[in-house]
Amino acid sequence: MTLTLYGGARTRASMPRWYLEEKAIPYRWVELDLQAGEHRQSAFTAINPFAKLPALEDDALEAPGGGPLRLFESGAILLHLAERCGGEFTAEVAGSQEQAAARRALVAQWLLFANATLAVALFVPSNREQEFPRLMDVLDGQLASGRPLVGEAWGAADCAVQAYLAYLPIFFPQIDLEPWPGVRAAIASAQASPAYQRAMGSR
Repeated sequence: MTLTLYGGARTRASMPRWYLEEKAIPYRWVELDLQAGEHRQSAFTAINPFAKLPALEDDALEAPGGGPLRLFESGAILLHLAERCGGEFTAEVAGSQEQAAARRALVAQWLLFANATLAVALFVPSNREQEFPRLMDVLDGQLASGRPLVGEAWGAADCAVQAYLAYLPIFFPQIDLEPWPGVRAAIASAQASPAYQRAMGSR
């Protein structure tokens, strides 16, 4: 099996790349030059017709129309990696098939939350002013225990949420995070991870 992850500077490819690095999953990294427009060339739009990064090719699975499975959207890629490579939803890990299905649903919930609700609260100015403090209050409570968001081990849900939170000191250093110790701890944990540092070095 060969996993090929396509990314570029300042893209969400750092999220699935962090997951791959953290879980020690072998993969091939292809970095595209966005300024040169490599993501708009036919070689890449055959993989993602929307010409966005990241994208993933998994040659262990055949797509319905033939050829390797090709995925875009960081959340979809993370969910696939968690299921196929990270072993997050096996009955052996979760305790039963029913619990494995419940765990998968919860991970999907957090991935959607990160890429929709949390991303919008961070990067849309009007939402950042109105929604951000309330969102941080609730999220801080979820993170206060220091435990993984789903299950007993760090996984795709933690990767997505922590990756967005770690953008805060990078893009919004003026925001005072003092009221949210759980959020600050999650950011510190991400920043201290060698796997995170390797993944973010390609941003």
